Amino acid sequence: MKRIAACLLALCALALPGAVRGQQITVAAASDLTSAMGELAPGFERATGHKIKVSTGSSGNFFAQIQNGAPFDVFLSADVDYPRQLEAAGLIEPGSLYVYAIGRITVWAPSDSPLDVSQGWAAVTDARVRKIAIANPAHAPYGRAAEAAMRSAGVYDRVAGKLVLGENISQAAQFVDSGNADIGILALSLASAANMKNRGRWWPIPENSYPRLEQAAVVLRSSRNQDVARAFLAYLQSAEGRAILQRHGLSEAPRAAAASRP
Repeated sequence: MKRIAACLLALCALALPGAVRGQQITVAAASDLTSAMGELAPGFERATGHKIKVSTGSSGNFFAQIQNGAPFDVFLSADVDYPRQLEAAGLIEPGSLYVYAIGRITVWAPSDSPLDVSQGWAAVTDARVRKIAIANPAHAPYGRAAEAAMRSAGVYDRVAGKLVLGENISQAAQFVDSGNADIGILALSLASAANMKNRGRWWPIPENSYPRLEQAAVVLRSSRNQDVARAFLAYLQSAEGRAILQRHGLSEAPRAAAASRP
């Protein structure tokens, strides 16, 4: 552990020429990262002495807020499209866009549910299901992935009238976890989180049934602490950062995806 900490300190020292320790950055993080940020933020703070304020929500809402001048330093999106649009608009630091993980979706139901999620789409279309929770596809990449997967499976038209839309994927998870929905299509990173994995059962949706969820990070041009923001992205790409993401159900992005551009 001491060697890892020393490596991280060296990494951040390279990323922070002349920076003063103890600065704070604000990270706008897609809500599928809620659990992962609970490890990433303190890990970065221990390694660097800097502080992180985390705001979680839907990527689309953050995208709109950033366009309107919201004072974030780093944007961790649940897809790569919003960061690319910000890049095209000149709102990010050149060269900072990085695909940090690949997200996955899963069908989830509470442990005491009579539904057998191992049956996959048959559980979603079960006659006993009255409400199905997903994130709002209008501004949540995980909602768009859920809709695409249902269309690919040929079940969307059968269940569209039962859909209840969360403002983001965390709210969709709350709907089904609280019993306000019978079943949900959630981010694996939430379904496998400590506060949910023992309270429910899930079925991983085949990854070829929805567009790949390439989750991208950027440093915003308006950031007043760009050195610290870049150091956080370096931490995200470090062995420790990647291990945390993988523990929280996020696959490591292939190098080709990490370097991809439209």
